[in-house]
Amino acid sequence: MAEPTASKAPYVVEWRDGFLIDIAQVDREHKHLFTLVKRLELGTVQATIDELLDYVVTHFTNEQKLMEDSGYPAFNEHLRLHEEFASAVADFLSSGDEWNDDRVQTLRRFLNKWLIGHIMTHDLRFGKWYRDHHGTDAPEVVAKPAKKVGWFDRLLGRG
Repeated sequence: MAEPTASKAPYVVEWRDGFLIDIAQVDREHKHLFTLVKRLELGTVQATIDELLDYVVTHFTNEQKLMEDSGYPAFNEHLRLHEEFASAVADFLSSGDEWNDDRVQTLRRFLNKWLIGHIMTHDLRFGKWYRDHHGTDAPEVVAKPAKKVGWFDRLLGRG
């Protein structure tokens, strides 16, 4: 993740209906992810990161369960993309660098760009496939790990 220059305004992306994949639960969860990323700021960065990462894990788990249960043929590829994201975030957070406005903006920029790119390609592809094979009424999925584990282990699928 490249460092931004200090003179740039905060990188904020608002949710828009163009991000909809037409699976109600997934769309709600995506929208909430944008809200959490937008909330990242220096004064509350650690609490927001903890909430964001916990929610990312919940979303990934739910989305992956829906894909797996529905027989989505690109499930393994999608799972790999989630794992690569988890690894990139873990690397960034484990760098030990002090939090400052530039680092918060770098994280926000990375998260927004990844979310948009992932939703607009891979998640939209899944939404279309799901509608074509299962119709428009996807079941609500709540796939939670059986035991309480830390967000890092959950993010990497070790929970």
